Amino acid sequence: MIEGLSEAILQSPEPENLERVHDLKRSLVLMRKSIWPLREVAAKLLRGEAPVFEASTLVFVRDVYDHAVQCIDTVESLRDIVAGMHEVYLSSLSHRMNEVMKVLTIIATIFIPLTFIAGIYGMNFQYMPELEWRAGYFVALGIMALVAGVMVVLFRRRRWL
Repeated sequence: MIEGLSEAILQSPEPENLERVHDLKRSLVLMRKSIWPLREVAAKLLRGEAPVFEASTLVFVRDVYDHAVQCIDTVESLRDIVAGMHEVYLSSLSHRMNEVMKVLTIIATIFIPLTFIAGIYGMNFQYMPELEWRAGYFVALGIMALVAGVMVVLFRRRRWL
């Protein structure tokens, strides 16, 4: 179950997977709380604090104690693995958000100079030489397309796109 959940988190960090991680973590804490008293009782019986058993029976109590210690160690190992899965989930989510932010930043970076050019040509000046040109509008659009194209090419060369 843990291996399958780990693979699911790596492939698609969805909120359902995080909920499963938390459920698993709660189950492990409950198991630890259940096993810990058993280990303590077995330890007291082995130390002879409660002389209830004969010496021949203490072998079985020692076996119970060893199994309880082994179960606690296993639960602790699994808790560490589940905590690691939680960190992987958060890291995957952060990576995904960074990729989205990178794309949004690139889009904004492309449109900032275009907005600047459109803002200048959108002003109501009486004496702009380009306003009298017959192809002035198309030249401004061409400059905008050229700026956007150059930026896209530069971004691809740097492998940002």
